[in-house]
Amino acid sequence: MKFKDPQKEEMISAGIDIGTSTTKLVISRFTLMNMAGGAHVPRIEIIDKQVIHRSPIYRTPLLSSTTIDIEKIEDLVKREYKKAGIEPKDIQTGAVIITGETATKTNAEVMLHQLSDHAGEFLVATAGPDLEGIIAAKGSGAYEHSKDTGKAIANIDIGGGTANVAVYKSGRLCGTCTLHIGGRLIEFRDNKIHSISPPVQNLMQQWGSRMAERQSPNPTEIKQVTDFMAGVIARMLKRSLTHEDQVLLLGHEPNWIEDIDAIMFSGGISECIYQFENGSTGYDDIGLMLAASIKECTSLTQWTWVKPQETVRATVLGAGMQTTEISGATIEADNRKLPIKNLPVYQVRFEDDFKLEINRFSKRMKEALELYDPTREGQNFAVYFSELPYLRFREIDEFASTILNAMKQKPNPSQPLVLVLDRDYAKVLGQTIKRMDAAQSVICIDQIKVENGDYLDIGQVLETDVVPVIIKTLTFQK
Repeated sequence: MKFKDPQKEEMISAGIDIGTSTTKLVISRFTLMNMAGGAHVPRIEIIDKQVIHRSPIYRTPLLSSTTIDIEKIEDLVKREYKKAGIEPKDIQTGAVIITGETATKTNAEVMLHQLSDHAGEFLVATAGPDLEGIIAAKGSGAYEHSKDTGKAIANIDIGGGTANVAVYKSGRLCGTCTLHIGGRLIEFRDNKIHSISPPVQNLMQQWGSRMAERQSPNPTEIKQVTDFMAGVIARMLKRSLTHEDQVLLLGHEPNWIEDIDAIMFSGGISECIYQFENGSTGYDDIGLMLAASIKECTSLTQWTWVKPQETVRATVLGAGMQTTEISGATIEADNRKLPIKNLPVYQVRFEDDFKLEINRFSKRMKEALELYDPTREGQNFAVYFSELPYLRFREIDEFASTILNAMKQKPNPSQPLVLVLDRDYAKVLGQTIKRMDAAQSVICIDQIKVENGDYLDIGQVLETDVVPVIIKTLTFQK
């Protein structure tokens, strides 16, 4: 898309959420603008985001209880793109996220990467319960509420298979937690219990309950389960999960230290509570009963309840509108090598004297190779330099030379060097490396904060001389 104004640009973003129960898609338009004055270094920011298409809420298509119907998912996406009047080539950023129990399906990873490759130029694959909670908190409005009020707010996104919790205070992520709590953990068919998820089966075993599949459901027993789930949410928010509660914990314990001031619910269960969408009733699972238990739970009344901006669409809106960051405008990037996806990040902190740090850099790169490419197959990675001191031109030269020498350990010299800096040295460092070795491909960006364990996706250079960047995790539940 071409623009006359070099200071302004638009790009199209897509968000696709493939969840335990439902699949949704949104298309958005972002406006980018240089917010610095004419005599200053350009500072490109996203100044406006507008949703231009929302799909209906589809039931997630499955071939079996363990396999996603990839063909139907792809047809669904193509159909919605056609309705929106866009082509995959028009998509310049965004994310496809696989959430809840769907991330456990046997072909989840294959489907996610296949879809992200076919559905857009820079539509990236994301998965993992912590990331899901973070994205949902941004889509629901909890993140903005924390920024506006300065209070600690927990967003509890409950779908078909999981409750993903993210706590924000003053716009800062404090921590996350994920629970096996969701509407489809017990399903019904023909007035019988059709399925009970393994976590709930384990809970039943703890209780000595005889509830089983193919039985007629006992409303008292079902309510005991949903009431217990509501109580677990309250104890999780207070960071006081009991031994009995552990059966519903997915991954790590609540890891924030702040006391929570307010709570917000999003996801399909939130839709059962608030009914934002038309025609969203009629379920063959415990969703409505779980919503009722949450509303009736006295332990949850100790916090202020804040109504979400979005319920069942929180995650897809977060994926489409809140995952993209913009690099600094003073960067050096070989556009022939972009977009580039799924680069693990290795962080190098300049905690000591500059000379000491660059003298040990070769050893650090050996550690990075052992971590990310132990069999020397050519897995590329990004190096993030944080806490950089003020550097003069002589030190930039020394820095560039050190990087080039250390990177000779990599088995594939044709790979681009991907460098991320926390200070505005990207252009001068990248150009210095190119001057020293003209054959070396370099992608050197700044004004992005990442850390060890993150994955990095970098899109093509835009008209405003910035690149869209998405920072994520890629964790598939087993």
